Amino acid sequence: MITLDLLKMDYNAISKDCADLETALNLPALNSRKKELEKEQEVDGFWEDIKKAQVVNKELAGINNKLDKFKKLKERVSDVDTLIELSEEENSEEEYESLDAEIKQLEKEIDEFKISTLLRGKYDQNNAILTLQAGAGGTEAQDWAQMLFRMYSRYCERVGYKVTVLDSLAGSEAGLKSITFSVEGENAYGYLKAEKGVHRLVRISPFNAAGKRMTSFASLEVMPEIEDEGEVVINPDDIRIDVFRSSGAGGQKVNKTDTAIRITHFPTGIVVTCQNERSQLQNKEVAFQMLRSKLVELQERERLEKETELKGDIKKIEWGSQIRSYVFCPYTLAKDHRTGYENANINAVMDGDIQGFIDDYLTKAN
Repeated sequence: MITLDLLKMDYNAISKDCADLETALNLPALNSRKKELEKEQEVDGFWEDIKKAQVVNKELAGINNKLDKFKKLKERVSDVDTLIELSEEENSEEEYESLDAEIKQLEKEIDEFKISTLLRGKYDQNNAILTLQAGAGGTEAQDWAQMLFRMYSRYCERVGYKVTVLDSLAGSEAGLKSITFSVEGENAYGYLKAEKGVHRLVRISPFNAAGKRMTSFASLEVMPEIEDEGEVVINPDDIRIDVFRSSGAGGQKVNKTDTAIRITHFPTGIVVTCQNERSQLQNKEVAFQMLRSKLVELQERERLEKETELKGDIKKIEWGSQIRSYVFCPYTLAKDHRTGYENANINAVMDGDIQGFIDDYLTKAN
């Protein structure tokens, strides 16, 4: 039973959380930065440099979004205080239930906002470029890579991120050998960078006539999208650019002209390809953007290695390397130490709806 005293205790808790959130946001600094950006917009010739203008506008929009969101949350917390005082006179259980639901919703939104304030890394606010690569397991692994792609696509759709496929290589029988896609949205890299690593799947194989349990692996690489060309200098002598015809279905232009681009960076051995755009020029631009992102990610990795925050070994896409395991057979799921998630849609697994299980897992884990 919900009582007024419990509501007051819960209100005091979210009121304190809101005050902590205000401190974490550092509103004076945000407002100061907002004024600086607005002054930049007023300078003559601001719109002549379109790329710089886009960066400024994007940062300003992010600041305005944070300020507006916090203002609305604070107003809602204040409204709850007023409603508690009013409900004390009415002593209505329905009113108490309505207030309890609002307090729980506010608690959830404040916690989510708190997480976003922790994303203060140099590239956390950038868009992200993700690459999925099937590993040990053959067709099973290729199918697993496609399932993971769908999982991350569904997550991005749910939080309002835009997903664009940049390059993909279909599996020989099913699934994907590899796929590279961009995720556009606020703090996309900050939220997704922790997913980097090898993902392991254990299930009854639909590709095995004997119905044996199989283990598959797929790796996920997460890079920040780098928009500033001056941040990474690429020496033309250090790269080789190859052009070739795009694979897969396409129109007459795709089938008759060499529009796909492959760039090889000799000092690091990095190879990037792009064949999703309609013209060679567009593919080349996206490929260079991918290369810059990979070089920045490499620099960040080297920096973290020096600070002993990241191990220097590059793990293989096989046993002992996974950061997370998805075990569908036997039909049990150990508690996830990262998310605390221990219940799953077991019926979906037993019915063979593996993707339904993954969607359910992602929904509850996030």
